Amino acid sequence: MSRFFWDAFLVACGSACGGVARWLVGLGCAACLGTAFPWGTLLVNLIGSFLLGWLGTLVANDFLPGKEEVRLLLMIGFCGGFTTFSTFKWEADKLFKADSNWLAIGYITLSVFLGLVALRLGVSLAHVTQALLSNKEL
Repeated sequence: MSRFFWDAFLVACGSACGGVARWLVGLGCAACLGTAFPWGTLLVNLIGSFLLGWLGTLVANDFLPGKEEVRLLLMIGFCGGFTTFSTFKWEADKLFKADSNWLAIGYITLSVFLGLVALRLGVSLAHVTQALLSNKEL
């Protein structure tokens, strides 16, 4: 049973750090870019997609020591607390309600398309990371 509590602790720590990081990115984006468009949520979801692609590939390829701890702390915990699908939907709905239909459609399109691009870039970086750290040719 102690393994369960350790795993829960890792997820909780990662989630807390991810949530605080998301809040800070949101504050920074609002201060720099304003609040007419949800730049903060878009940015955290793109960064999170990239990190999941990178970490997920390294974990899946058994490249990281302590891969279960990395998965719990960073992938489930940090990325789960950092990214936000519910806020993304809430903000898209707010744009629709404000009759900013094209802005809402652009936000949804950018979030989904660029999120997939960011994920694939993370996967590609993981392959490069593995090759460099393993002294293999790319």
